[in-house]
Amino acid sequence: MTLVEPTASTGTSFSVNITPVILCGGSGTRLWPLSRKALPKQFVPLVNGKSLLQLTLERAALLSPQQIIVASEDHRFLVQECANAANVHSTILLEPVARNTAAAMAAAALHAAPDALLLFLPADHHIPDATAFAATIRSGVVAAQAGSIVMFGVQPTFPSTGYGYIEQGGALAGQGAAHAVKCFVEKPNAARAQELLLAGGHFWNAGIFLIQASTLLAALQTHAPDILAACQQAIAAQTVDGNFRRLGADGFAACRSDSIDYAVMEKAANVAVLPFAAAWSDVGSWNAVAELTAPDENGNRVHGQGHTVQATNTFIHAPHRPVVALGTSNLLIIDTADAVLVADAAHAEQVKNVVAQLEAQGVPQAQHHRRVARPWGVYDSVDAGERFQVKRIVVNPGATLSLQMHHHRAEHWVVVSGTAEVTNGDKVMLLGENQSTYIPLGQVHRLANPGKVPLEIIEVQSGSYLGEDDIVRLEDTYGRVN
Repeated sequence: MTLVEPTASTGTSFSVNITPVILCGGSGTRLWPLSRKALPKQFVPLVNGKSLLQLTLERAALLSPQQIIVASEDHRFLVQECANAANVHSTILLEPVARNTAAAMAAAALHAAPDALLLFLPADHHIPDATAFAATIRSGVVAAQAGSIVMFGVQPTFPSTGYGYIEQGGALAGQGAAHAVKCFVEKPNAARAQELLLAGGHFWNAGIFLIQASTLLAALQTHAPDILAACQQAIAAQTVDGNFRRLGADGFAACRSDSIDYAVMEKAANVAVLPFAAAWSDVGSWNAVAELTAPDENGNRVHGQGHTVQATNTFIHAPHRPVVALGTSNLLIIDTADAVLVADAAHAEQVKNVVAQLEAQGVPQAQHHRRVARPWGVYDSVDAGERFQVKRIVVNPGATLSLQMHHHRAEHWVVVSGTAEVTNGDKVMLLGENQSTYIPLGQVHRLANPGKVPLEIIEVQSGSYLGEDDIVRLEDTYGRVN
């Protein structure tokens, strides 16, 4: 969506401890094929080579370097990688299953001290002016400390049908610039959205909240006690692994899935709204992604190796290879290593429906990329046949894969660059460029990078079954032993 420009200064002269809580559980299907369930949009480098999560963490660090991240167990190493890149200290609460924002926020509030001032942020929004963002958040401190649930509303710039709206009520005495929330408006149709825009006093709901932990817990106890009770059980049964805190699976799974808006905000009487005085985009569609790139004289926007010829208002995302748009108009062209999307720009909001159809048809590209992140690095499945598979594997410096074996496949490793420390049965050897080793079916083996530069190898698998579930882990640095 369109970036909303700042309208006024909201700076304050005081300092207060605010704990950012980053909600990182979204699946990002609206940006398929770049964003998929296994690698949602918050982890994809979309802005200047950085992911939206990293940018969110860096922006929140202006308020505090101590942060809480609520994320899926499946994405824990991606989250840790982003936190390291942003140079922040994060406690990472891991959800065993997805249960929407009410449960995620309840778990964070239970983890925090009762008097903690919590700032809840989606992980996948783009806010280019971090200083204006921090000033806007600080403008809500007085209201939050007075017991209000502070929401930040974005001034609409067009009649969007993709957002919920907040209608502003009267000013709240002694709470700075905060106003009461008169009502919430569901995502409207086009005619109603136009009415709201012309009426004024309505804001897009950005899903950003500033609230004391005790205030949120009290609201949950009143309006969603079942969610609170389930999260209390999950917190009580949590296990700790470094800065990872795994919520108890049984308690969290028993929690109903609901958004914080439905569970609490639309029912509570102490909800306040403040204008969000900073440029903002939820990067919620390919049209929104396109707007992050400046257009040429014909309205075309190109990322990567795209080329436009006699084209107008065409967006091309082509990081891997040349993609040419000839004579096109109002098209979105998204090229990835294993899937391509070509869509009329007017149908961008329907991409998530396409993903659902692909999932129903069992198309693996609906959820998974060819390139897969692992805690030790990445692998890319470059080719496959009936009884073979070829992977390009990159192991980070100092990283080690699990000690493992396979029941159904043998492997041949060829070192392309770097130095490999290979355990092959009872032998441990160092291999350099152009050297190789063969690992027979059933052989215990391990790969490590003892060097200071990335290790790249080509792995050729052969056998009757080549699935990732044919890995028996005997030892693992990352706690993944079978």
